[in-house]
Amino acid sequence: MAAPGDPAAPGPRALVSVILPVHNAEPWLDQCLQSVLQQDFEGTMELSVFNDASKDRSGAIIEKWKAKLEGSGILVVVGGHNSPSPRGVGYSKNQAIAQSSGSYLCFLDSDDVMMPQRVRLQLEAAREHPSSIVGCQVARDPPDSTERYTRWINRLTSDQLLTQVFCSHGPTVIMPTWFCSKAWFSHVGPFDEGGQGVPEDLLFFYQHLRRGGGVVRVDQTLLLYRYHPHAATHAVLESTIWTHRVHFLEEQALPHWDTFTIWNAGKQGRRLYRSLTPASRRKVVAFCDVDENKIRKGFYCHEDSQERPKPRVPILHFRAARPPFVICVKLDLTGGAFEDNLRSLQLQEGRDFLHFS
Repeated sequence: MAAPGDPAAPGPRALVSVILPVHNAEPWLDQCLQSVLQQDFEGTMELSVFNDASKDRSGAIIEKWKAKLEGSGILVVVGGHNSPSPRGVGYSKNQAIAQSSGSYLCFLDSDDVMMPQRVRLQLEAAREHPSSIVGCQVARDPPDSTERYTRWINRLTSDQLLTQVFCSHGPTVIMPTWFCSKAWFSHVGPFDEGGQGVPEDLLFFYQHLRRGGGVVRVDQTLLLYRYHPHAATHAVLESTIWTHRVHFLEEQALPHWDTFTIWNAGKQGRRLYRSLTPASRRKVVAFCDVDENKIRKGFYCHEDSQERPKPRVPILHFRAARPPFVICVKLDLTGGAFEDNLRSLQLQEGRDFLHFS
């Protein structure tokens, strides 16, 4: 019996649809579409493009490649609009998915390049994990851009793909590498269509986790991930992401803890404390740190609190503090000292501590 979506099965015309939103992508689009053509996947594949009011030559480039791709047996469906303003990445992805026919969705950004084996290897993983988002490792272009972020993307362990979902880097598998079944996407989605400034990938990722979805990464470099000043991600304010992260932490993690300690008595730790709801703030039994000046002060007073007397939270040396911890220390910035201190406590990530920074 043929598997759902396989070429021999009735229904969808394609097994895999590559989902490609496009907006003013002329500088990168040729290389991007060339990488679709060069996939070594032997099943039925479709490219679903949605052109979101591009004002450059993106439309002409898409039409040129449509003929090439269809000549190689790749189905192509093109949608779009010519309104004065773009509707945004979330809208474009939703439209590209709606017009697609594949049983599986392979997400691709118009400024990135897929390695030839990407579709084949991620499909194998997605079939094994039908309710998961499947990602992959990436190569960054330029190579020296966002080095810490790139290391984090590529080196997370399989457990950390779920335990580090609260940290500042965002989804533990990045959006341009996502691959999942269309049925699962429909169960979770669609993307938020709020437009510029909305972190639609982060919001979808959180909803995916709420629905019990898994996170899997193919440990091979399957995508060239470009960094440039025109990327849509730069339009999202850090403060917007912070607000969503705090809400998700309070919703998903803090209800399981009666009390917790914030690891970092400095700026980031205090900011987190102030951002919590009053009920969550009451669970904070201490800050902890290694800075003797902060520890000697003895406490942090929340001056803006409406409570009387104003809360005073003790500041302890980390060895005197008790788990669980919400860690507001950025990794890879202390020469390994923080990581050594954390390991010395022999804690279990996810149960005894969570990374927030």
